[in-house]
Amino acid sequence: MEQQLFNLLMYIIPALITGVIAYLFFREHVQNENNRRTFLMHKELQKEAFPLRLQAYERMVLFLERITPSKLLLRVQPTSSNKEDYESLLIASIEQEFEHNLAQQIYVTDECWNVINASKNATIQLIRKAALLEKTDSANKLREVVLSEMMEGHAPSHAGLAYIRNEVSKLM
Repeated sequence: MEQQLFNLLMYIIPALITGVIAYLFFREHVQNENNRRTFLMHKELQKEAFPLRLQAYERMVLFLERITPSKLLLRVQPTSSNKEDYESLLIASIEQEFEHNLAQQIYVTDECWNVINASKNATIQLIRKAALLEKTDSANKLREVVLSEMMEGHAPSHAGLAYIRNEVSKLM
């Protein structure tokens, strides 16, 4: 009986060791295969998402260019000589452009989106400040004041453009 138990153990122990090694090998193999599939899927998604991200950055550059006060004033003509109406028209134009590009925020980084939003708000503030000046009494005078402000310094959208250029250069 003792001999039979010993013979049984002589067959069971190597079988158990072989089974454990096979289990560990296949578990490692399956884990590596899953990691490889995940990596390939991520790589494929990146390849598809990269053009979308670049397109989003392009649209944001276009937005910032369009709200640059000098270009905005040339594109949006006053409908009357009332400075308040023209101020509202300019701000509405900026907001409309922004809303048109709102979905692009999912493709750009949070920091980039914050810089773009700050550029938009700074441009609106520039227009509002110019409208509040005493010398600004008509829509044409508002245009002159905003343009003269631009001659003295950079447009708020330049900071956003520089940030986008820097971020896109990191992507390449």
